Amino acid sequence: MVYQAAEARYDRMKYRRTGRSGLLLPAISLGIWWNFGGVDRIENARAMLRKAFDLGISHIDIANNYGPPPGSAEETFAQIFRTDLAPYRDELIVSNKAGYRMWPGPYGEWGSRKYLIASCDQSLKRCGLDYFDIFYSHRPDPDTPLEETMGALDHIVRSGRALYIGISSYTAEQTRAASRILKDLGTPCLIHQPRYNMFDRRIEEGGLLDVLGDEGIGCISFSPLDQGILTDKYISAVPGDSRAAKHAWGDRLAQEKLSKVGRLNVIARERGMNMAQMALAWNLRHPEMSSALIGASKPEQIEDAVGALENLEFSAEELSRIDAILND
Repeated sequence: MVYQAAEARYDRMKYRRTGRSGLLLPAISLGIWWNFGGVDRIENARAMLRKAFDLGISHIDIANNYGPPPGSAEETFAQIFRTDLAPYRDELIVSNKAGYRMWPGPYGEWGSRKYLIASCDQSLKRCGLDYFDIFYSHRPDPDTPLEETMGALDHIVRSGRALYIGISSYTAEQTRAASRILKDLGTPCLIHQPRYNMFDRRIEEGGLLDVLGDEGIGCISFSPLDQGILTDKYISAVPGDSRAAKHAWGDRLAQEKLSKVGRLNVIARERGMNMAQMALAWNLRHPEMSSALIGASKPEQIEDAVGALENLEFSAEELSRIDAILND
C-alpha cells in the first residue's frame, strides 16, 4: 500500500531547540546503526521508519559505516525514502557522519578534507539525497589539524552538501576549539553527539555540557539506553535473540550492573514508566540536551520510547535515589 503519514504525527512529540540555532529537533530521534543493514529485513526497516515518522520523529541519523556491511544502512534508507518518505523531505532532518574506516588506503577514514568530502559525496549517492540536513565529523582525528577538519565541514555546507554541521565524541576542550574555528569561518557548529547514559556520565564529569551551553551548541546523545542494558529485558536473563547475546557484550552485562538496573526499575515503576522510558527521560533532563538518539529492532520499541515524553520531570528525591544506586 502507498504510505500516507499520520495526520496527527506532530501531536505527541516534543520538539527542542538545538543550541542557539533556529532548528528544532524531536526529543526522540531514530538512529539506524543496527537492523537497517544488508543482512536485515527491509520490510521491518520500513515498518520502523514509518512508525517513527507517524509519531513525529522527524530526525533520522545515519553514518557511512552503518550496516552491516558498511554503507548498507544508507542503501536501505534510500529504498524506503524513495517509496515512502520522499514526499515529506522538507519535514525530515536527515543527518550523516564520516570518520570511521570506509575504504582501503590512507584516505578512507579519520578527518582529512580528502576523506570527509569524498565520504559525504558517496553517502549522498547511497542515500539518494541532494543534501544532508546535518553532516558530522564522527570522531576527532589526532593526526589531522583541527583547522583542516573544520574547514572541510565548512566547505560541505558552503557547497550545498549539508545545511548544518556537527561533531561527535569530541572532548570538551576539542569542542571549544572546534567551535571557535567554525565561528571564525562563518559556519557555527550546530550540534554535538556524545555517548551518554546512566552508566556513562563523562559528558557531565568532563565539562562538555558546560562548553555546549557556553558555545550555544545543541546536544544529542547516542546509546541513551546503553545499547539495551537500561531496559527491563535483561534483568532476569539475556534473551538468545537479543543484541546482547548476538554481539557478546561480555562483562558489560555483569550481574552487578544488571542488579542496579533492577533497583532502578523500581523507581521507574513508581513513576508509571518502564526502565527504558525512565532512562530516556533522565537523559533528557538537561536543558542542553536537544534529543536522545535511540535504536530499535521493531516498531513497538519506537512507540514505547516516545512514551517517555509523558513524564520528563524528576523530583530532587528521585534524582538522589537514582544517583545513590548508580554510585553504589
